[in-house]
Amino acid sequence: MQKEVGRVEITSRDNRLIKEYRRLAEDARFRRTSGRFVIEGARLCADAVRSELVVETAFITERAMAQYAEQTAAVIARANAVYTVPEALARHLADTNSPQGVFCIAHRPSQVLAVEKLPAEGRYAALETVQDPGNLGTMIRTAEAFGLSGMLLSDGCCDPYSPKVLRAAMGGVFRLPLYAAGDLSQTLPLLNEQGFTTAACVVDADAAPVQTAGLGKGTVAVIGNEGNGLRKETVAACAKRITIPMDGRAESLNASMAAGVVFWEMVRKDVADRA
Repeated sequence: MQKEVGRVEITSRDNRLIKEYRRLAEDARFRRTSGRFVIEGARLCADAVRSELVVETAFITERAMAQYAEQTAAVIARANAVYTVPEALARHLADTNSPQGVFCIAHRPSQVLAVEKLPAEGRYAALETVQDPGNLGTMIRTAEAFGLSGMLLSDGCCDPYSPKVLRAAMGGVFRLPLYAAGDLSQTLPLLNEQGFTTAACVVDADAAPVQTAGLGKGTVAVIGNEGNGLRKETVAACAKRITIPMDGRAESLNASMAAGVVFWEMVRKDVADRA
């Protein structure tokens, strides 16, 4: 039976749940220690419940229930607690300029990297200190869309459950397995021992061109920070180096664009075989 909604209304910014939502939206450390994060938007909130995340609390405006009936119904059916909020309070909760009026507090999945249990047939991306939320979200969205098996995040990467990353990832965070990988220069040798092919993505004409590098099953493509690329220790820990050949005058690509090219090359042969 669908929960009744509309009888319990929150109107004050001083409400404990409202304050908690705002703190989760703004404080990455609180998100980690509490094991929860916030989601904004009708489609994204509905995607979360359909991806079987545990939604602890939902805040929905009357307008949203009318305008986004299908999505809000999905959220109401699965959330542990549902509250209506007026438009003014929705604007206070929002991280966007034009809020849709749907907000959730959800439990974040665990991020535990057990390299001895990482499926050897998988294709993975490993990111080192990627700090721009838009780039990280786009990489997650692209990796999930192309069917990669998961993504390893080093120490220093921005929080994948921040509001900006969630928006850029368009639900990919809910479906793509994410692993906390620590120091990649220490983690990658363990993956090499397990039979993975680790490939450092570098800007170097002497590296193997990505389209002929033989990426495929059992590959971990390692992508670096937006400004500084990969640390030399991380490159040294990889089994091979790959690069994206460019004929134009640009010295390099945006990190998320470069990642998209690499991810496509990792799956291109499988796509061609299915055609």
